[in-house]
Amino acid sequence: MNSELTGVGVGTDSDESRGTLYIVATPIGNLDDLSPRAARILSTVSVIAAEDTRHTTRLLQHLGVQKRMVALHDHNERARMGVVLEELEAGNSVALVSDAGTPLISDPGYVLVREARNRNLPVSPIPGACAFIAALSAAGLPTDRFLFAGFLPAKRSGRKGILEGLQDESATLVFYESPHRILDTVQDLVDVFGGQREVVLGRELTKAFETFYSGEAKEVLGALQADPHGTRGEFVVMVRGADSQSGDDEAGAIEVDRLISALVGELPVKKVAKIVAGLTGKSKNELYQRALALKPD
Repeated sequence: MNSELTGVGVGTDSDESRGTLYIVATPIGNLDDLSPRAARILSTVSVIAAEDTRHTTRLLQHLGVQKRMVALHDHNERARMGVVLEELEAGNSVALVSDAGTPLISDPGYVLVREARNRNLPVSPIPGACAFIAALSAAGLPTDRFLFAGFLPAKRSGRKGILEGLQDESATLVFYESPHRILDTVQDLVDVFGGQREVVLGRELTKAFETFYSGEAKEVLGALQADPHGTRGEFVVMVRGADSQSGDDEAGAIEVDRLISALVGELPVKKVAKIVAGLTGKSKNELYQRALALKPD
């Protein structure tokens, strides 16, 4: 591994001696979400490294593009990345795509990107759809701090072990989950975090049957069980972070509420949140929500 800092130009193919590895985000459902830049890159690169070539073929057909592809997925990445690196070193640019969303985010590509960086080959991101970012933006949960943990373990013991380790995490928690495990996972959220913890689920994002379930964990579980479509499609699971549990923190929260109450009758809510955040170091987003709740009618 080369530990020296290097400057590698990216974003264009100005260096004709080396190709660029483009990390191309593709739609998570609605094909109209593919950016014009991503479409241009897919149509101009020499090769596309795809998680599933059959899936990517459908996207290329939508674009009216035919392109040479190589399959690169979790089970063959180390074995096949040499093919991609040879293309790059020969001056041919390559687009890396997953089945949906941004490559490497709970998808293959890390091994390839790491090795390309080690060889000082240009690597350039082509931003676009990402399921958990899309879900967070519409969930109504705090987003100033969040912890994305990908997929939870398939076995209940492992899943509950991970959740138990996150019980006191104050950041918003974000996971991916498959349809056949979603009911068990939400039940585990109830068991570990308690039925009152706020949970939001995003299902089939950007697709025709996009659905959000939100409320207390026990309510979300009931809504899923009552919905005949509740176990269909891919899910983003979001859990509000833990409140402080210590006595000192509870006393501090009372003092913060008193401070907010003293200000919110005289100043705009946004200004109150900014002032109190400066005095306490707490999140402006959370203080804003608290000030809204305490603002006199």
